[in-house]
Amino acid sequence: MAAVAIRLFIDERLSADATIAADGKQAHQLRHVMRRADGDEVLLFNGRDGEWRATLSLVGKRDVIFKLAEQTRPQTAEPGPWLLIALIKRAPLDLVVEKATELGASAILPVMTERTNAERANTERLSAIAREAAEQCGRLTVPEMHAPQALMSALAKWPGERKLFLMDETHRGIPAAEGFAKAAGPAAILIGPEGGFAQTELDALTNLPFVNALDLGIRVLRAETAAIAALACYQAVAGDWR
Repeated sequence: MAAVAIRLFIDERLSADATIAADGKQAHQLRHVMRRADGDEVLLFNGRDGEWRATLSLVGKRDVIFKLAEQTRPQTAEPGPWLLIALIKRAPLDLVVEKATELGASAILPVMTERTNAERANTERLSAIAREAAEQCGRLTVPEMHAPQALMSALAKWPGERKLFLMDETHRGIPAAEGFAKAAGPAAILIGPEGGFAQTELDALTNLPFVNALDLGIRVLRAETAAIAALACYQAVAGDWR
């Protein structure tokens, strides 16, 4: 069985015959972790110029140069849903970011609610997790990672054309698959904190014209499970799994 090609995200413009220096972390990974050699091939993407095949040139004891050969895939749109999730503890949030990337989320917005059980998130670290997940799963883009903000602040500047699907743990919404089946146009999914939304928050949310309350079923799900389940359901019913 052929080895799976290494894919790397880089910021630089990608074009035929270009030469690009790997950053220090990538050079270390290629040389000392993956034990790549001169002439080995990798795939590069930057979210703008598609995916490109490149060969490695090892320079000195530390540096690596990418020599671009050909485009393997043109850039295509990846208009997945946004994911809004109330801040949760570090390990579950890391898992959500990784799996949301694999499940096609186009943006991840950590939000603070009345019952949020975490106070901060390292956006730089979460962005790195998203990049690594995008490299692994074959995406051509990396989801946009937003800094944490209060939920109502995020909704105050909400684009009205993007429907927000609220995962309502009080079971007042319609079944998730039924609701997603009616989705048309840009969408977002909102997952509450472990303790659930406060009643005042639910009342405020359901009064917004762009919010639709959905039900994820009879079982009580942890926030990270709810996020993964909702994204999977959306992609199966209304997204790119169809």
